[in-house]
Amino acid sequence: MSNRGNCRDAKHAGAWYSASGAQLNAQLEGWLSHAHSSFRPARAIIAPRRVFILGPSHHVALSRCALSPAEVYKTPLYDLRIDQKVYAELGKTGMFDRMTQKTDLEEHSIEMHLPYTAKAMESRRDDFTIVPVLVGALSESKEQEYGRLFSKYLADPTNLFVISSDFCHWGQRFNYTYYDDAQGEIYRSIEHLDKMVMNFVLIKLLSYSAVAELRKNDIDMSFTFLNYAQSSECRSMDDSSVSYAAGALVVH
Repeated sequence: MSNRGNCRDAKHAGAWYSASGAQLNAQLEGWLSHAHSSFRPARAIIAPRRVFILGPSHHVALSRCALSPAEVYKTPLYDLRIDQKVYAELGKTGMFDRMTQKTDLEEHSIEMHLPYTAKAMESRRDDFTIVPVLVGALSESKEQEYGRLFSKYLADPTNLFVISSDFCHWGQRFNYTYYDDAQGEIYRSIEHLDKMVMNFVLIKLLSYSAVAELRKNDIDMSFTFLNYAQSSECRSMDDSSVSYAAGALVVH
């Protein structure tokens, strides 16, 4: 953690992605130029003022959600300011822990979305803030509580939510090697499993309390999965891969 204005440094830059601002910018421009734009969240068009970024905890056991101790998240592109007003509102609920600086630095789930967020919002870099939230292993009752809490922010058209979650981590290094040979190659079995989970996620999302709260107020919405990929195609029990899926919830 940097001492310059209580900044969180881009800990994984140079390892998980480029630490060079110029190189990272060129990579992002290249990837985004190939992205399909036929379906996009309407709120990206009206320029959100606040971006909530929720990611799961990988290194510490949490039973609640946690907020960062930083005021600024650094990226190789430019610094992102944390919305201290919203942080104060969330803190007053008593529902949030504070991450330690070590936990904040080591966690990658939020950081990996920062370069994309910075790039997508670069034309309004001085006009928006971020709200990073680390999500623990929540009970169903706590999911409902957080859903109700976040519903008011979700209903606000000046807010955009970026939510990171894990799909299948397959391989001996993850202690998970389930294989249904009826699906063909191992990577096909993984895809079949992931897509069953994606259907479950869709059902879960539609019953999620934050969404239910919006529907009570006659606010319409739709959810669509946009893409699915695996880090590699596993063909033997010595291989490993991580699965990724992207989706968009649009509030109309």
